[in-house]
Amino acid sequence: MKDKEKPSILNVQHRTVETVGPWILRYLSGSTVQDKCLTNGEEVEDTNESFIDEESQADTIYLKTLDPKEWKDQDHYQVLGLSKLRYKATEAQIKSAYRRRVLNHHPDKRKKLGEKVQGDDDYFTCITKAWETLGNKTKRRAYDSIDPKFDNSIPSKETAKKSDFFELFGPVFVRNSMWSEQNSVPLLGDINSSRDHVDRFYNFWYGFNSWREFSYLDEEDREQASDREERRWIEKQNRANRTKLKKEESTRIRQLVDLAYANDPRLLKFKKEEQERKAAVKQAKKDAIRQKQEEEIRLREEEEAKVQKEKEEREAAEKAQRNALKAEKDSQKKALKKERKHIRDLCKANNYYIQSGDNVIEIMSGVEKICDQLSALQLKQLSSSLQIEGRKALIEKLKQMECRVEMNNVIKNDTKIVEKNNNDWETDDVQLLIKAVNLFPAGTNQRWEAVANFINQHSKNGERNAKQVLAKAKSLQSTNYTDNALKSEMNANAYDQFEKEKKCESQIPEVVSERPVGWSADEQKLLEQALKTYPNAVKERWDRIAECVPTRTKKECMKRYKEIVEIVKAKKAAQV
Repeated sequence: MKDKEKPSILNVQHRTVETVGPWILRYLSGSTVQDKCLTNGEEVEDTNESFIDEESQADTIYLKTLDPKEWKDQDHYQVLGLSKLRYKATEAQIKSAYRRRVLNHHPDKRKKLGEKVQGDDDYFTCITKAWETLGNKTKRRAYDSIDPKFDNSIPSKETAKKSDFFELFGPVFVRNSMWSEQNSVPLLGDINSSRDHVDRFYNFWYGFNSWREFSYLDEEDREQASDREERRWIEKQNRANRTKLKKEESTRIRQLVDLAYANDPRLLKFKKEEQERKAAVKQAKKDAIRQKQEEEIRLREEEEAKVQKEKEEREAAEKAQRNALKAEKDSQKKALKKERKHIRDLCKANNYYIQSGDNVIEIMSGVEKICDQLSALQLKQLSSSLQIEGRKALIEKLKQMECRVEMNNVIKNDTKIVEKNNNDWETDDVQLLIKAVNLFPAGTNQRWEAVANFINQHSKNGERNAKQVLAKAKSLQSTNYTDNALKSEMNANAYDQFEKEKKCESQIPEVVSERPVGWSADEQKLLEQALKTYPNAVKERWDRIAECVPTRTKKECMKRYKEIVEIVKAKKAAQV
């Protein structure tokens, strides 16, 4: 059996095919090509044209109604079909949109289709101007600054109070963020945003730096100027207009931020939290102060309780000691009373009182003196001696008592004689005492020793110590001295000297409370003031001083000054 013939293979012809444009790429990949790619050394950009508004009959009618003379006031994005993207459109998208408009509305193409074209007044000029404006970065930036479709409005105060804050202000800040020079613009956030986020948001917007420059609205074109002076004038006018619009834009942004700041519920929440925190801190301080006061009160009460307890313990100990002393004293009294009774009983039982040749009364009084003067222990020893030696011991004890009494009498007499001799003051010594008391007033260091030394240096009647001088001075003050005139003089001089010395703090005293003899208090004050006003360097010093004291002469003022100086010197000498 013959082999079956194999089916014939289709004749395949090799043909060279050149791929052209992005459509072949979209065809081969089955997807829309959006990324940039290179074909034949040219850049192919954004082949997806879905961003371009579908050109409808209405768009064509809109383009045909455009007046080329008013191209500057037209919406260039709408002219190119980029109403959806506007300022977000890339350079490639703008270029593609322009090419599409050129393909559809070029005058040559329309002429081929039999449409009548008006030449320079044709609407195609508007497409060209839109491309010239949006295709140039500088011109596009100027146009975007005054985009007619941009909403420059801000909410009113009434709307801000009645509407939801975040729904109202969120879109407004997002809309105005397109003018920021910085790329990263903080969002408004929500009610749960942190304090740091809110502060950063308002700090950004209060320092907002806008790139809107309003050069598109220049009324004069500097390129049309005929000379340099005209160009400068046009630039000056345009610059002033831009500055004004820039200032209005800054005011608008500031009003928006101020309105948002005044109605932001988060700030109210933060303020309330801050108030609560401050109140908590304040309350904590009050609690700390209260606790400290309570602790101080507690410690003070404990200290007082401790002191009271120690006082009670001390009083109890003192009371116990007093009771013990009293008990001991009572026991001693009982013992003494017992021993006295024992002595009397011994003397009575053994008939020590009645003996031949003795005075019974003297012996009985002697026994009573013994009982009164001897202690219980001595009485006990005496009773032991009486039991052993009998009446002989009693007689010896009486003789000892008599000798002790006689010795005491001699000592007292000698003391009286010495005191009498010490108190024997002559008239000259009294006068020296008066003079010394005047020289050394109260307050002088070791006054009475100084007075005694002064008297001893000038007296010829023997040495006297400070104790004797003080006693004599007190006796002169407390008793009626025989020479009343002398005593009065001493008291007056001592009092005047004391008052003068009390007010002296320097060589020239500032204040003298009691006037000296012949000088009133007012005169003394005038003299003191004059001495301060006219020091030693002033010429004719004492003449001027006398003029300040109308009731005194120059000589009297000088004399009074010398008296004060002598008082001061005496005081210093006494202190030395």
